Amino acid sequence: MRNEPEISNDYVQRLNRVVDHVLAHLTEPLSLEAVAHEAGFSPFHFHRIFHSMLGETLHQFVRRLRLERALKRKSFEPDRTLTDIALECGFGSSSDFSRSFKKVYGVPPSQFDVDLWRTSKRDAWRQAVDGPGTNRFEHLPKEANPDGFVAEVRELPPRIVAYIRVIDSYRPDAVAGAYERLMAWADARGFGDGQWLGYMWDDPDIVPHEKCRYDAAVVLPESETSLEADGEVGRLRFPAMTVGECEIRGTLDVESRAIDWMFRTWLPRSGFVPSDQPCFEVWNGRPFAHGVEHFEIAMHLPVEPATPFGR
Repeated sequence: MRNEPEISNDYVQRLNRVVDHVLAHLTEPLSLEAVAHEAGFSPFHFHRIFHSMLGETLHQFVRRLRLERALKRKSFEPDRTLTDIALECGFGSSSDFSRSFKKVYGVPPSQFDVDLWRTSKRDAWRQAVDGPGTNRFEHLPKEANPDGFVAEVRELPPRIVAYIRVIDSYRPDAVAGAYERLMAWADARGFGDGQWLGYMWDDPDIVPHEKCRYDAAVVLPESETSLEADGEVGRLRFPAMTVGECEIRGTLDVESRAIDWMFRTWLPRSGFVPSDQPCFEVWNGRPFAHGVEHFEIAMHLPVEPATPFGR
């Protein structure tokens, strides 16, 4: 998963398949035996391989993803009951959710300060990206829109993408290197002029930045439905989805402000809440076509209708 030289592409491919399977079935039981079968390993060997490549056991990984999804729910749907959140995030009951939550975060979910947690993670992310003593990525206050961002709701069809996944994606040149390798792969197969995407599976305001996963991806032609994973290049199908779209032109801090505006100002007024799909960077042309400092992209925030309070 980290694309280190000693890890074979076959292992990367198998682990990509496992992570995609876990993400698609996070609300369902995920036994070690069943997931190991998905990877084509025995449970014993899979347990060791998974831990060595991702730095946590399958149980820890699944629990972390479920808890992070629950934190996202608490952030954007504060009126939802803990029972609703627990069941929607793959826990068997609210008591199971509360036990797991307290074991990881030290307090029950009812006593957890989500805003304080997000602020602390944002500070750690800002220092990792921009260094200490800087303020380029300070939170944009609610209602503030100094860049004049505008969002519109769009309906997108199902898409199949080829991707290279990057773990600890804020490492220098990690994402750019993934795009470079994927562009070479796509050009060799005639896909290089397709729509290029980037998407972060994790919210760096919730997840430690070193665990954030980013996929560099290109949308495949509809005729390529039978294309299989190829070494470190995985294949993933996204369902049809509703997105809020915001055009972005500028440096990385402009993109950061756009994300803040979408979540803190546009989203609460939109009648939507975030869905369980990642946010997408939709490149205008090829990735980094305008250099590494200036970006011309659209941000796609996948959303779904908000559930009325009390239902």
